[in-house]
Amino acid sequence: MDRQLISRRAHADHPIAAPLDDDSVRRLLDHGLPRGDERVLDLGCGGGEWLLRALSSRPRLRAEGVDVSEVSLAHALRAAQRLGVQDRLVLHRQDAALFAPSHGFDLVLCVGATHAFGGLLPTLAAARKHLAPGGRVLVGDGFWGREPSPEAVDLLGEFTDLPTTLDRIVADGWAPVQGHISTRQELDDYEWAWTGTLTSWALDHPDDPDSAQALEAAALHRDEWLRVYRDLLGFVSLVLRPANG
Repeated sequence: MDRQLISRRAHADHPIAAPLDDDSVRRLLDHGLPRGDERVLDLGCGGGEWLLRALSSRPRLRAEGVDVSEVSLAHALRAAQRLGVQDRLVLHRQDAALFAPSHGFDLVLCVGATHAFGGLLPTLAAARKHLAPGGRVLVGDGFWGREPSPEAVDLLGEFTDLPTTLDRIVADGWAPVQGHISTRQELDDYEWAWTGTLTSWALDHPDDPDSAQALEAAALHRDEWLRVYRDLLGFVSLVLRPANG
């Protein structure tokens, strides 16, 4: 079963492909888009959930999304057509790290996709290249809530604790102007949605050749979450401005 398809099916019943609820997403977009007529870019947009929410609530907004997943981009396009916002959305199927637009953006998003750039600071370096004067970045990434086990680091990669994460961002020339630390409820809701949605799909399609693999993927993910990182991993979303203006 294609990994991109597993991810798409697993995220079908959660409002966003990250551990944030609807109110958290709305508040972050409000801080990232104060005017309502901005040009927005999402690097690693997946199914376009952030962009679709921004476009639906702001009729003067224009948006572009970049992702390597054909499945996710097709989902984003269908959703945009249902919402009637497709004329203000441009989707690019390519590596977000190689994206080279001809203009800047007022808000650059990368939430839960910093792995595409090799980590948080490389993600911010890429976002900076795309910013128009006065622009903002909305980035979301993991952090360690307490000392991680070697198994957790092997599974999820190199994060730091939250104060160190903010120190590194500030030292890199950014000024945090708003943020959200995902609650335990948001984190658990996300993981239950991921594993439960994929499990339900497999049970509802027992004759599908991908059904058994989907059940295995859901069980493995649930086991890793509960046994390896549930009590260790946090998630922070930040609205940033360049400290030099």
